[in-house]
Amino acid sequence: MDCNQPMHPALKTLAWLEGTWRAENTGEGKFPTIKAFKFCEEISFSSIGQPMLNYVGQSWHSEKKKPMHREVGFLKIIPGSNKVSLILAHNFGLTTIEEGHVNDFEITLKSTNVSRMSEGCKEPVVLKTEREFRLVGSMLEQTIRMATTNVGEISEHIRTVYQKTEK
Repeated sequence: MDCNQPMHPALKTLAWLEGTWRAENTGEGKFPTIKAFKFCEEISFSSIGQPMLNYVGQSWHSEKKKPMHREVGFLKIIPGSNKVSLILAHNFGLTTIEEGHVNDFEITLKSTNVSRMSEGCKEPVVLKTEREFRLVGSMLEQTIRMATTNVGEISEHIRTVYQKTEK
């Protein structure tokens, strides 16, 4: 079965996002409780013919080339609206549902549900997330903010600038 299908008409406002985007040493991570770091990342949005895009994101250490983070899920749109939801499963045992809006070439999302495995997840616990995707010229920017059990205020965690590698 071929999973790449023509884009559902409801996704026309998200068409600019479709494809594979790569950040070579342009990912920057920080948080009040950790040392700042750089990373590489590749994210991909692909059509399955339904009013959603498949999403895969994977990052790796910029020097050691070892995997760091992986998340998979779906970016859904409510047909006839600009309301979107990003449903994700993360490799460290977290799941998130982030809801928001798409306006022109920008998506803003806030978590409405954050869950984690009952055992095997280390502290601190992620409590809330906020995420933005923004197309600036030919580059895609993503910013992720979060609050945890040891930093209760929403704080910037990730900022990445990607270049499109393929449609």
